[in-house]
Amino acid sequence: MLEALDILLTSSFWVAVIRIASPLIFATMGELVCERAGILNLGIEGIMTAGAFAGWVTVYLGGDLWLGIFVAATVGMAIGALHGLLTVPLALSQHVTGIGITLLATSLTYYTYRLVLPKVTSPPKIEAFEPYAIPGLSSLPVIGEALFAQTPLTYLSFVCVALVAYILYRTPLGLAVRAVGENPESVEAQGISVVAIRMGAVMCGSAMMAVGGAFLTMSAFNSFFFEMVNGRGWVCIALVVFGSWRPGKALLGAILFAAFDAYQIRLQQVTGGVLPYQLFLMMPYLLSILALIVMARRATYPKALMIPYLKGER
Repeated sequence: MLEALDILLTSSFWVAVIRIASPLIFATMGELVCERAGILNLGIEGIMTAGAFAGWVTVYLGGDLWLGIFVAATVGMAIGALHGLLTVPLALSQHVTGIGITLLATSLTYYTYRLVLPKVTSPPKIEAFEPYAIPGLSSLPVIGEALFAQTPLTYLSFVCVALVAYILYRTPLGLAVRAVGENPESVEAQGISVVAIRMGAVMCGSAMMAVGGAFLTMSAFNSFFFEMVNGRGWVCIALVVFGSWRPGKALLGAILFAAFDAYQIRLQQVTGGVLPYQLFLMMPYLLSILALIVMARRATYPKALMIPYLKGER
């Protein structure tokens, strides 16, 4: 029992928590922006997969690491533009379109992988981002190594949270995004295009999702393999609800899920195989569902979420 509790006090545990949380933070912020504008983006799983491959293959073909991030974000924006076109001006079902985008993006990614590497049996490796220790701060007990000795993309994920929060709550653009997710008619009455705001939100949100996917191949790992996203996109949709559509709470949700995930891995080692490993794999998802149930009962969702808006119609 004491060994299980001691896990929570080790710096290596918290380093793993922040590393596991980083791609979730990017993708959760992207989904949050989409939903704040009234669009449910179920294409997140496919967008993350496409971003993971786009960033990795850019570096594999000789590009810079930051160029890989830019390419991943661009691919995410392109897929987001398709999703936005189908759900905003054409007002198609956001559920069906999102699932279709996931299937399309995932299939195209795997097809492109086979085109680029037709005879490869094991994924080639790239030189991924290395951890960068911030002088002074990285030497702090426990939290120093966890928060200030990570890769640049982890630092960027926290910057992303601050930027999303600032734009949503401190700028006219953020007010417009929140307004189209609550009452698009009032936004249109002010002479602001609901279509433009929603399209922009979906494209920017999808770019963040793709960067979250690129984190997996360019920071957490150093290669691309099939099914590497492994349901993280669906988790991020739940984290948006858990965070009540607020960036700060969503960040805490991502860290909480990552803590559950990191803890179950170490708990398997402590128990020595007494219990089936499937129970431990299930634990972070089960605990997340329980936390989601508690938080979702008090959450206030955007009133125009998943409701199509066509100018002139009521």
